[in-house]
Amino acid sequence: MIEALKSDAIVEKLGGRFKLTALIQRRLGEIIEGARPLVDRNGRSDLEVVIDEIMQDKITLEMDPALIEKMRGPGSSKKR
Repeated sequence: MIEALKSDAIVEKLGGRFKLTALIQRRLGEIIEGARPLVDRNGRSDLEVVIDEIMQDKITLEMDPALIEKMRGPGSSKKR
């Protein structure tokens, strides 16, 4: 098992398990489609490379503010 996934440090780094999972999934897809890793591969699997990229702050998950508002639904910006 990948050591970084055994602790909560990687989860806390991104602000939750959902965000971590989303970032891993997105980046794995990019690497599978041919994107170059941002860290040395050193014989590691794609997943191990992605985890190392996250731990070294080479990649992050950014949310589009417009998408966040859309997800909150109508009237969410109004004060109650």
